[in-house]
Amino acid sequence: MPKWEMFKESLKKRASNDADYKDCIKDLLTNQEVRGLHNFVQHGNVSRLEHSLFVSYKSFLLCKKLGLDYCSAARGGLLHDFFLYNRKVEKPYKGIHGFAHPKIALDNASKYFNLNEIEKDIIKKHMWPLTIVPPKYMETLVVSCVDKYCATLEFANMGGKKNLIYLKKLAQI
Repeated sequence: MPKWEMFKESLKKRASNDADYKDCIKDLLTNQEVRGLHNFVQHGNVSRLEHSLFVSYKSFLLCKKLGLDYCSAARGGLLHDFFLYNRKVEKPYKGIHGFAHPKIALDNASKYFNLNEIEKDIIKKHMWPLTIVPPKYMETLVVSCVDKYCATLEFANMGGKKNLIYLKKLAQI
């Protein structure tokens, strides 16, 4: 296949993936609390919403490629850090943030959305192996690994600002 044809096919595939991704998360993005995650810094100069979109989209793509439940991965990835406070200023929990925030995020997500079992597992166990109970689903393992990958890039200031700009545009934020 000529390079130009390969390029066109690549663009078609990306457009198809983007449409599928938006279908998976559109109801989440209409929620003011989810959109409000933009007001919290997550890693370096990346907002919690940007980080969550990055994790969500990369998990969606990987799960789609692996034949897993990519929609649950996208949704769980978007809600995995759905805690509504500045962790550097407030501490509305006992213990260490890394251990406490998955439960807080799951409680918040359950309050606003109907979650399936995979989405719940993703949110609750995305910090594995820090949280002792291992993932029940492959999608959870994918999101957990992708979360660490994205956080590493963000901390190293290699988070790919182009990626983040693209994802914000895709999510219409």
